[in-house]
Amino acid sequence: MSIKVISNNRKAFYDYNILERIEAGLVLTGTEIKSIREGTVNIRDAYVRPDDNEMWLYSAHISHYDKGNRYNHEPSRPRKLLLHRREIRNLTAKVREKGLTIVVLKLYIKGGVAKIEVGLAKGKKVYDKRQSIAKRDSDRDMARTLRRPR
Repeated sequence: MSIKVISNNRKAFYDYNILERIEAGLVLTGTEIKSIREGTVNIRDAYVRPDDNEMWLYSAHISHYDKGNRYNHEPSRPRKLLLHRREIRNLTAKVREKGLTIVVLKLYIKGGVAKIEVGLAKGKKVYDKRQSIAKRDSDRDMARTLRRPR
């Protein structure tokens, strides 16, 4: 089955420690899936919140479809996620107990169906972010010196 990645949320990996990853389906309208296939999506600030034994996606911006006329969708409306009941219970319990959050990591099309990858995440402190920046810079410097001819 081919996977076409539409949007990655690189900011999530910078701001959070990702503890667990889960794939979920999305309930979309016709013009939303067409906009997703065009790639006009922003998931940078998107997050997931449980509500009445359901999971909802908030702050994901899917732009209007150009050819959608009056049947177009609301760009930043909440969207329902398709997960198994036990996955919803498990995520809800972890979010309430440990103070974790659920962030969107990736939006992709798999077998003609739009899916998102969500991550159970814990926020990083400022010094954790500095450490990850320092590690990235040192890795880049090492790779540069190894590439350089002698």
